[in-house]
Amino acid sequence: MRPVKLGRPMTRGGRAIDSLVLLARIGTGVAFAVLIGAVLLQVVGRITGGAPVWTEELTRYALLFMVAFGAGLAFRSGDLVNVDVVCESLPGRWPWVLRLFAAAMTGGLAIYLLPHAWRYVSIGTMQTSPALGLRMHFVHFSVWLMLALLALFAVLRIVGMLGGSDTGVAVKPAED
Repeated sequence: MRPVKLGRPMTRGGRAIDSLVLLARIGTGVAFAVLIGAVLLQVVGRITGGAPVWTEELTRYALLFMVAFGAGLAFRSGDLVNVDVVCESLPGRWPWVLRLFAAAMTGGLAIYLLPHAWRYVSIGTMQTSPALGLRMHFVHFSVWLMLALLALFAVLRIVGMLGGSDTGVAVKPAED
């Protein structure tokens, strides 16, 4: 069982967010494992003289899904590009306001792009990847997934900030 934060019982919303984070981490991990496996197979294949053609394509698709699952997590943890030197040096409530504004702009842009990304996904139904024979809408879905997760994590930050349960400061894991 997970430890309770700040002495308060975990709410249903907190469990849902933790589940979302866990699913995104699992998706990132699986995509990374596929990426490592495909590259390893390609390297071994080149050494033995029988490198499969499809490994380069699979590597590219795994990288897309790794970014798709990881973008929201990077936003949440603060590992996404973030220029906070100026923001955090401002006095009073300004850093909080700028973090809220940045989250709103990130979420707004991602939400705006979602229907356009879905149109991109639908174009993939008419295409097939050359080496693997995959329908490209599965691959194109990674772009939509990235935007959806980025928007969702941005909205969660905004709701938390406005509700007082989040300061908008990136959630960084403890250093070892």
